[in-house]
Amino acid sequence: MDIFDLLKLIGGLSLFLYGMNVMGNGLSKMAGGRLESILEKLTTKKISAVLLGAGVTSVIQSSSATTVMVVGFVNSGIMKLSQAVGIIMGANIGTTITSWLLSLTGIEGNTIWLSLLKPSSFSPVLAAIGIILIMVSKSESKKKDVGNILLGFAVLMFGMETMSAAVAGLADVPSFTGLMTAFRNPVLGMVVGAVLTAVIQSSSASVGILQALCVTGAVNYSVALPIIMGQNIGTCVTSIISSVGASKNAKRAAMVHLYFNLIGTVIFMLVFYIVNSFADFGFMNEPAGAFGIALIHSLFNIGATIILFPFSDKLVRLAKITIRDGKKTEVIEDRISIDERFLERPAFAMELCRSKAREMAELIRKSLDLALQVLLDYDRKKADEVIKMESVADSYEDVLGSYLVKLSSKNISTSDSRSMSIILHSISDLERISDHAMDIVKSAEEINAKGLSFTPNAKHEIEVLCKAVTDICNLTVDSFCNGDDEKATHVEPLEEVIDTLSKKIKENHIRRLKEGKCTIEMGFILEDVLNGLERVSDHCSNVAVEMITIFDNDYNTHEYFKNFSSEERASFNREYEELIKKYPITG
Repeated sequence: MDIFDLLKLIGGLSLFLYGMNVMGNGLSKMAGGRLESILEKLTTKKISAVLLGAGVTSVIQSSSATTVMVVGFVNSGIMKLSQAVGIIMGANIGTTITSWLLSLTGIEGNTIWLSLLKPSSFSPVLAAIGIILIMVSKSESKKKDVGNILLGFAVLMFGMETMSAAVAGLADVPSFTGLMTAFRNPVLGMVVGAVLTAVIQSSSASVGILQALCVTGAVNYSVALPIIMGQNIGTCVTSIISSVGASKNAKRAAMVHLYFNLIGTVIFMLVFYIVNSFADFGFMNEPAGAFGIALIHSLFNIGATIILFPFSDKLVRLAKITIRDGKKTEVIEDRISIDERFLERPAFAMELCRSKAREMAELIRKSLDLALQVLLDYDRKKADEVIKMESVADSYEDVLGSYLVKLSSKNISTSDSRSMSIILHSISDLERISDHAMDIVKSAEEINAKGLSFTPNAKHEIEVLCKAVTDICNLTVDSFCNGDDEKATHVEPLEEVIDTLSKKIKENHIRRLKEGKCTIEMGFILEDVLNGLERVSDHCSNVAVEMITIFDNDYNTHEYFKNFSSEERASFNREYEELIKKYPITG
């Protein structure tokens, strides 16, 4: 093996790793966050979690990516530690698919059917199709994702074949043969496999490198087997690194991954070598092939899962013993946090942001509803709850705003970009509604503390206005949560109605004040309440208009009403007239 073979090896390895990365990213984007959403939700049964972990990993071609996602789920409180165990076990099974694909390079024979199965035969075709799809497709389209998958697979296979060709000459190098002989030591072989996998952070890639070395004929099964075992331990490094700085349960999820592979490896090695000492397996001295390595990789991971599955709770307990709570109870992770690990999965990260934005909107709905209840019938507990909700709403705005800014630099689809714009434009308005809800509660507290009260007529008018404000909030939240821009068009007419109602109530109050039926002090409080309710409807209108303009790709909210056609204006006026009858206030 000369310097040119070494350069060819480095080039082949680079193409191999790059192809694996491109293919994995393409598969993830093709899934569009759906796999992660399923992973998040369907983990109630342990056996389902195992199958799910295997399925997701088979698709995205990376057990490391799956376990990192699991660590992120646990860290965010989305998933319990007990649910994570099954997915981690399944991920180890799913990752063996890659080794089976790579084993195609070891196919031998000259028949037409065997030749068609060889990567050297079909990879160029896949590469050609892939590059055509990439070149003719629009940015961020499904066709482009398919093209990346095909091209990534072709580059992966080409890199594999290049590596195999580069190392073929090592069979005649005595030092290489001697090195392979040294790796027959089970402990040394495991260390080498673990270190290699830890460095490149992919068990699939390290298994592929081992399969490429098989063409030399110097890699016997006695060498390959302990290296494969070590590779399963080395792959845990990625999840352990991912858990740094995370919650204790997230660290425990990473430890479950480590313990599963470590215990499985120890059991497998002890049983295998004890039996081998008596039975003397003859195949151990035979040259390993790509197919045989894939088979060992699969048998180990499936066997380890079968053996350790009944003891999944014990793995959790072991992880908890390793990562203790300590004397001081750990602060519970805020339920509104979004783990930054998901930024590498933009489609799913956007789905999480949508989910959190919906939670925020529902919180605002509840906050306003309680505030209006407190205004009409004072209740200390409800008042305190509204004040607490206002603080939580602030946290939602901060977390979502900062996270979406980071996510905006990622490669996201057009629909996700639209959703991002709507959320970014809306969260400040939603947060301001919670501020006004708290202000309304403060007005109610002042009324209660001073022993004041509304006159019967004033109370009736406030009740009508509160009903209208409740309706506009419900309409806004429903349209926002469901992404219903058509429903959002009905918000603005109701906002105009609320402005009219507020004006009538102010006029009626002035008349009652002149007649001596109301006090100036109560008038000041009423003014604050009316201003707060008007502001709530204004912010609801802002959210609705942002939705409409962004869905229409207009992005100019200031021009929205100016651009009404005569027909749209007539429809708007008709709806306004119908609504004003729904909320009758005499005056």
